[in-house]
Amino acid sequence: MAFTVMTMTDAASARVKAIVENSGPDAKGVRVGIKKGGCAGMEYTIDLVTEPNAKDDHIERDGAHVWIDPAAVLYLLGTQMDFETTKLRSGFTFNNPNQTSACGCGESVELKAADLAELARQRELAGEAH
Repeated sequence: MAFTVMTMTDAASARVKAIVENSGPDAKGVRVGIKKGGCAGMEYTIDLVTEPNAKDDHIERDGAHVWIDPAAVLYLLGTQMDFETTKLRSGFTFNNPNQTSACGCGESVELKAADLAELARQRELAGEAH
């Protein structure tokens, strides 16, 4: 049984669908990745997808399609993608168990690679509990 890299909330899937609907007939979804940058070391990236990359992981919720850059998978395992609107900003947010810190402005994060052995152990324990 494979790990699900990332999940989406209802708000995130609604926003992805709105982006696709407003981006023309070639838009298929968005691609999430990470890049080096910002004061904490890494930033999440979100790009429009018109041609999916076969190497990307793919998740779908309620017709919203998100592809995940293979280079980001170990940093995003277990992450929940959300979308929030506040008085000052609106945007995607990531509840990421692999995040060790974030900068004060919230634009960049420090991430560690997921511990696959620990994830497998937790899955095993969850299976025994049922």
